[in-house]
Amino acid sequence: LDTLPQRIIGGQEVVPYSVKYQASLQVDRKHYCGGTLIQPQWVLTAAHCWRPASVIQVVLSEHNLAVEEGFEQVLDVSRVYSHFAYNPKTFNNDILLIKLSVPAQINAYVQPATLPTIDTPELIGGTSCTVSGWGVTRIYSFYLSPILRAVDVSIMSYCQYYYYYRVNDNMICAGSRFGGKDACQGDSGGPLICDGTLEGIVSWGIGCALPYYPGVYTKVRNYSRWIDWIISSDS
Repeated sequence: LDTLPQRIIGGQEVVPYSVKYQASLQVDRKHYCGGTLIQPQWVLTAAHCWRPASVIQVVLSEHNLAVEEGFEQVLDVSRVYSHFAYNPKTFNNDILLIKLSVPAQINAYVQPATLPTIDTPELIGGTSCTVSGWGVTRIYSFYLSPILRAVDVSIMSYCQYYYYYRVNDNMICAGSRFGGKDACQGDSGGPLICDGTLEGIVSWGIGCALPYYPGVYTKVRNYSRWIDWIISSDS
């Protein structure tokens, strides 16, 4: 058995172009964070993925970062909106909206994710979710996977128990209690999808895929009004 957890740690390559909302945030054509298309002209990511709008490009319909496959949409950015109360020390409110300079072309390979609404049922412990990205594929590796990968993780209740009260109600935890499945560097800002809904943004965690240290995600449903407010005030 391979004891080194595979990556997006513990995951597998996705069917090309099947994760239609996945975005790659790039500077100088190098991937540095993930993101999620939520409207044709808007991408949601983590506040700790902030860069000046003028240097970011968002790539949609991307599968292999190392190969130009012909389906990519490479879009410039006109504005970035980091949450006004983002705290880089605690990662509270780790959420950021990116406005694309032009709307993405919605097609067979590019579709926005579904956001939670007031009526979306509360997430309960044990719910199975999927996280995707181009992060490192082996623990202690610094190389990104060129191929988009995904892994199934479970929502974990009682997260304060793992992180000594560094987790608050704006965060959710997901992973596997025995380790070996996690999001990792390079997957920051990427999507956590539960029951077809964008519930989390990859935010932080201790190490990668360590037992008892689940990944911590920004709880998207707490920011529905903020998202609506930013988008409506910028239209």
